[in-house]
Amino acid sequence: MCGIFGWILPRSRAGDRQSIVRLTDRLAHRGPDGSGVWLGTTADGAYQIGFGHRRLSIIDIGGGAQPMWSADQRIGLIYNGEIYNYIELREELLARGHRFATQSDSEVLIEAWRAWGRDALPRLRGMFAFALWDLEAQELLLARDAFGKKPLFLVEHQGGIVFASEIEPLLAFPGVSRAIEPEAVEQYLLNRYVPGPLTFFRAVRKFQPGSSLRWKAGSTDTRRYFMPPLATTEPTASDFDEALGAFRDIFEESVRIRMRSDAPYGAYLSGGIDSSAVVSTMARASANPVRTFSVGFREDAWSELDHAKAIARQFGTTHQELVVEPDAFLDHWTLAIERRGAPVSEASDIPILMLSRLASASVKMVLTGEGADELFGGYPKHRAEGWVSLYQSLVPGLLHSGLVDRIAANLPYRMRRARILANVMGERDPSLRARLWFGGIAHAERERLVGHSAPVLPPDTLPFSIATGSALRRTLFFDQTSWLPDNLLERGDRMMMAGGIEGRMPFMDTRLAAFAATLPDSFLLGERGGKRILRAAMRDVLPKDILSRKKVGFRVPFHAWFRDRLREPLRDMLLGSSAQIAKLCDRTTMQRFFNDHLEGRRNNERILWTLANLELFLQAYKPELDVGRPTLAEAAE
Repeated sequence: MCGIFGWILPRSRAGDRQSIVRLTDRLAHRGPDGSGVWLGTTADGAYQIGFGHRRLSIIDIGGGAQPMWSADQRIGLIYNGEIYNYIELREELLARGHRFATQSDSEVLIEAWRAWGRDALPRLRGMFAFALWDLEAQELLLARDAFGKKPLFLVEHQGGIVFASEIEPLLAFPGVSRAIEPEAVEQYLLNRYVPGPLTFFRAVRKFQPGSSLRWKAGSTDTRRYFMPPLATTEPTASDFDEALGAFRDIFEESVRIRMRSDAPYGAYLSGGIDSSAVVSTMARASANPVRTFSVGFREDAWSELDHAKAIARQFGTTHQELVVEPDAFLDHWTLAIERRGAPVSEASDIPILMLSRLASASVKMVLTGEGADELFGGYPKHRAEGWVSLYQSLVPGLLHSGLVDRIAANLPYRMRRARILANVMGERDPSLRARLWFGGIAHAERERLVGHSAPVLPPDTLPFSIATGSALRRTLFFDQTSWLPDNLLERGDRMMMAGGIEGRMPFMDTRLAAFAATLPDSFLLGERGGKRILRAAMRDVLPKDILSRKKVGFRVPFHAWFRDRLREPLRDMLLGSSAQIAKLCDRTTMQRFFNDHLEGRRNNERILWTLANLELFLQAYKPELDVGRPTLAEAAE
């Protein structure tokens, strides 16, 4: 697990060794164990290639330094990630006559490129973002893993490309603009995260998951090599018991290959079914007690620490826990935003950052339970979406807006979820409805906040493109192409790497995703909490109360903190005279959100969290706010 930085630029506009070292070192938190740089030129001398690498040593600690070159010096690589099936690929390549000088997965990646070129990418079960220079072919390849677990950002600059694992070193590159991207702000208010390829900076773009870019002689060719199997696979499984056996085999293998490590490792344990399934499988596969780590709060209603302790006792893990206090939360908030390069979309980012710092004292890598809900249908929305069409056929739009919306608007403060459900059931636009479940603000409220109409669809409409009659599969496809890569997986990478630790996610496996796509809806839904097939697989493994209890999710009690000890800091942040957000959002509307929440009329925790993070982001990164859109005053004229 590492950080990469580099460029391919006309020689007259490229940097020197000192520059690439300085900019690569901005990623030192991602790779505290070592660093390396390389500068070279194309055969015609027209372009310079710069590679910078920061290393967190997990596999082949002594032999995996980067940039890494093949034995014949033809292929050079900088790489962030892990190829979990590197042992199997290595054996296949050895049988083809390839030779290896190290035991690292990095060298396997080099030889896989030599053997198969771009066709190597679908063979890789792992998480990665890498840059590879082929001296013989005179071409650069950039690639990102199937689901987007590892980040890659690009700037098209002065006739070339600058790329990095995070945004900060790109903004520090000479001549790169810090102008804000107004559409990113507008999309963030709807989603609570920025959908790719947008970032908050016009000059910087996310490189999309499952994609590769080839640069040759000044021209680029970008291809998508992976699409979530839901898009092309029909449900074919018909026997639940057979599917259950197949799931167990694939899941156990997925966990086992992610335990490959030459450094100490453990697991994040929440006490829910997903992380508990991972830990139970690790315990069966490990000769030593698994190290587990949990985070929670003093407020019992918001903490799963007791459930995590029960699982830790059952499987004999070496367990540590962290209790988050409001003051410590505040102390880490700005750092989380700085590391993410964007507002923090989920309050849980910050406890994960804090837990990662704790865990990194004893391990370098952890397995986590991310992705189970998005593959196997574990959210309430996955069940509720199936009822939307029926509801909308029975309740005309005018009746919903005239009666149901008014009732929902006056529901008690504590009935936040019922109000969200009412908003979702009335939304006829599937793309908006997909985001309302977790979004920060309704479409109409966003327009009042920014003072003008704004785009609803993001630039990349792939998440809404699947052709299916299944509401569940449509929602899962959105989750796998937007909610995961641009929010949850982004959180997992940035917050864990900020703590100097690698996170591996057994549910986010391409083979497991291909299997999940073959399952009919009834194999996924049908039990409390969804994920029917996972619950069935764990029935004889996990305690009954873990299997049957209501999904809690990892939530932070900031709605109460906003009304108590964070009340005045929040007011100053959003409504104070120095608030930068007032240049983008209407102060009167923000005041209404704040007052309604404070006085208990409406639970505006999501909106206030969204706005507070935008303000802290503006303070931390200081983007240029001349957005090229009408100001609020101009829009009102």
